Parts: sequence; C-alpha cells; structure tokens
Amino acid sequence: MKHRLHLAVAILILSLLWLIVFSACSAPSPESETKAAIIDQLGVHFPNQVLIEQMTNTIKEYGLKVDVYSGDNVTVDLYRKLPALGYKLIIFRVHSGLLGVDPKVINRTWLYTNEPYSKTGHLVEQLDEQVTYARTHEDAPWCFAVSAEFIEKSAEGQFNDTAIIMMGCDGLHFDDVARAFTDKGASIYIAWDASVMLNYVDDATLVLIKKLCSDGITVKEAVAQTMNEQGHDPNYDSVLGCYPGQSAFQNLNQLIQ
Repeated sequence: MKHRLHLAVAILILSLLWLIVFSACSAPSPESETKAAIIDQLGVHFPNQVLIEQMTNTIKEYGLKVDVYSGDNVTVDLYRKLPALGYKLIIFRVHSGLLGVDPKVINRTWLYTNEPYSKTGHLVEQLDEQVTYARTHEDAPWCFAVSAEFIEKSAEGQFNDTAIIMMGCDGLHFDDVARAFTDKGASIYIAWDASVMLNYVDDATLVLIKKLCSDGITVKEAVAQTMNEQGHDPNYDSVLGCYPGQSAFQNLNQLIQ
C-alpha cells in the first residue's frame, strides 16, 4: 500500500514538473507578440515608402512586429480603437497643428485623418468639439481631425506603457495631446514644439528611431543626439522634446515593459 502511495506521489510530482517546464519553454501565443504601428496619414499626398521601409526594418530588428496604416485606413475610428490594439510603439506620420478654421479650436492641437469631412459624420463628437474639419492648404479637401479631448473621452481602452512618437507640426507646442496620451497609459510622448518641414522631420525621426532601438540608450540621450546631428528645423527652428520629463531617463525597453 505504501509502495503504491509513494508511486502515485512520484507520478504527480513528475507531472507537475513536466507542466512547469513545458509552459516555460512553449512559444508565446500570437496575442502576446509585441507590436508597433506606423500611422502614415501623410502617405496619400506625400509618400515616402523608403522611409516607411527603413522604419519598419529598424523596429523589426529591435524585436517588434510592425503594422502600417495608410491611405483610407487613417480614419477617426482608427484613432478611436488604437489604445485597444495593444501596440507598444506608435509612430504618427500625420499632419497636426493648431487650426484657424474656428476660434473655439485654435488653442488646441489637432491630428489629421484621411477621412473626408461631413457635417453629419461623428456627430456626437463634433457637437462635443472632440473632432472638427481641417485641410492642409486652401485647395485641399476638408477632412476630419481629432483633438486631445477625443483621445481622452472617445478612444477605447488604455495604452499599456506605449511609447508615442509624433512627427507632425506643433506636437509639443501645447501639452494637451501629450497629456491625453499619457493619461491614457502611454509611457512617453516625443514630438516637436513647432512646425516642421517634411523632409527634415522624416530624416530626423528615422535617426531618432535608430537611436531608441540601439542598446540601452535613454530617450534623453536619443533626443539630444538626434538634435545634435540633425539640428533644429531649418525653417521653423523647432526642437524635439518629450513628455513627461521623468520618462526621458529610461530607455525604450524600460518604457514599453
């Protein structure tokens, strides 16, 4: 009887050990894969496929799967669902800035979409001034743009320690969008404080990403080195910065854990 009991206990212990070893060694499920996103709203009128490929390759070498959203995929609803999609790094190659179409929206930062504007579209958010109409120049068609209030009130879910890189104009002129992203759970928000020329910001952002994806370099170091190499924007004298300041002393790996 004792022999049988000892045998049963031994089998149970071996079974538990096998389960522990198997679970530790098994590959992670696809849902747990660490992902990054590139939102290329500018790609419709200002394509730079070489840049997108270089960004993608750099991020993949760092170990993240990359999804690219461009063209008609850059909509209000994309911004709405972004927090719930589980990205750890999001790069916004989008028009952004301080609009002059309505006195009520001038002192806010707006992120453009490629979704054509309509008076009846996203009506609740329009009435609440979370979205508005915008265009890049006088001859361009009107499109929807979203505000920090939209990210705070209408974006679904939370960013789970996500690093945000904003390539558009005036991303840190005010801190409204920076606060909206970090209040939603983002670990850091990196952007320029004034308008930027497209060629300049494309080049500078690629340099920044390569530095962030190198071994152990902090955001503060990556930003400083990028500015030293690329300089201020030659037309607008804009400067790269980040929010909140304390996150600058961590590296990318620490920020997205």
